[in-house]
Amino acid sequence: MTAAPGDASGRGATGPAHRTHPAGPPATAPRPAAGTGRPGTPAPGAADAPPPGGRQPAFGARLMTPLLLGSVLNPVNSTMIATALVAIGRHFGVGAADTAWLVASLYLASAVAQPAMGGLADRFGPRRVFQAGLLIVVAAGAVGALAPAFGWLIASRVLLGVGTSAAYPCAMALLRTEAARLGRPVPRPVLARLSLASLGSAATGPVLGGLLATTVGWRAIFAVNIPVALLGLFLAALWLPRRPEAPAPDASGTRSAPQRTDVLGILLFAAALVTLMLFLMEPGRARLPLLAPFAVLGCAFVLQQLRHPAPFLDLRLLARHRPLLRTYLRHGLAYLVIYCVMYGFAQWLEESHGFSSLHSGLFMLPMSVTAGVCSLLGARTKGIRGPLTLAAALLVAGSGVLLLTTGSSPAAVLLAVAVVFGVSQGLTGTGNQAALAAQAPAGGVGGAAGLQRTSQYLGAIVASSLIAVFYGHSADDSGLHLIAVTTAGLGVLLLALTVTDRALRGRS
Repeated sequence: MTAAPGDASGRGATGPAHRTHPAGPPATAPRPAAGTGRPGTPAPGAADAPPPGGRQPAFGARLMTPLLLGSVLNPVNSTMIATALVAIGRHFGVGAADTAWLVASLYLASAVAQPAMGGLADRFGPRRVFQAGLLIVVAAGAVGALAPAFGWLIASRVLLGVGTSAAYPCAMALLRTEAARLGRPVPRPVLARLSLASLGSAATGPVLGGLLATTVGWRAIFAVNIPVALLGLFLAALWLPRRPEAPAPDASGTRSAPQRTDVLGILLFAAALVTLMLFLMEPGRARLPLLAPFAVLGCAFVLQQLRHPAPFLDLRLLARHRPLLRTYLRHGLAYLVIYCVMYGFAQWLEESHGFSSLHSGLFMLPMSVTAGVCSLLGARTKGIRGPLTLAAALLVAGSGVLLLTTGSSPAAVLLAVAVVFGVSQGLTGTGNQAALAAQAPAGGVGGAAGLQRTSQYLGAIVASSLIAVFYGHSADDSGLHLIAVTTAGLGVLLLALTVTDRALRGRS
């Protein structure tokens, strides 16, 4: 039987075998919360009160619809821009090196904003932070749609990265509180819906971007965020549950004031990431001096996190929750391999196999479809270790097939590569989401979920660098085989980390 979720020490478990008292008020008669005299106010750790109109079904459509709508915005914006880069470059008279920052800026902003938004959700409430994120998305869409110069587009993409980063950690925090109210873990199919929303929107992004750019113009790729975010705001205000505005009482029964935000920690983290990205975008001797400021910024960031009373990333907390750290490492490694194949294989199909952009996209489509199907199938399993082990093994197997692939390989082999990596992607997403829901500390699931996405974005950044190094000026067979050897080695490492993870042994 799968163990009830909680943090690494067993605290915060919500499974029936561990409960000695209800996690929240009964569904029939709301009782006053501890320390308050107001009926219907949730007790510390309980879920938010239901919206007007009566209690909704557990994890029902009212809760999930705005969460899923918000969760598609980040992945769809990360891929929708791909088919408009050439048109944008021609309009502003800039080259490919400049338009590449339209992609990189969103990843960088998201890598910083995901844990920041998650931490704010844990402190001020996920509903409020979710709505604030959507307001930022509305502003970002307007800036991009009306941009008079290329720099305004970069600013719009940074704002999009910040605003869309609120959805996933807030969704995970709201699901965790709903699970606490019910006294049971978050159902795996519910987590699969979040994973499927991300995978599906990322897969359809290039098609949607191409359609908008062709029929309306590239500015529509930014403007389309405005109505979607406004709809999300309306549904969130209507259906998402509220929670008390005052901070929850601590162990002594007193209510502590919110700690000041670690602005310096956020700035140091962002500066270190930008410096690393500048090196990884074009690694070589000319960029080696960038490693010195990166090391200085990294050390300053660690010192700031250890000194601040409410750090941006609680390094001491992470050190105490080593299973959670291993989940981040697994997730980042898996997506490093997946992004290497997703971007590297598609580029090779066009340059070496002679496919058009349309045909290359069609060959990659089975990867996204298979990933979505397998995320749903993986959600129906009770274990975590088994699906993650299979996912790692498939990464190794798929890399082996990729190593034997050449420009004359038949279409069946190319489709097989896409399907194998798609299965692994689907199982990895739902498996690590379930591990996160089980291992995140009580009251910190928003920040933990944001940091998981940060590990994924770091994988994407490193993958982009590896592809640039291995391909050079041309995506040929030798470059593809170098990618395959690298991903095979990373897959073996991931498999070893998964099999030897003791925290997953009771969840196989």
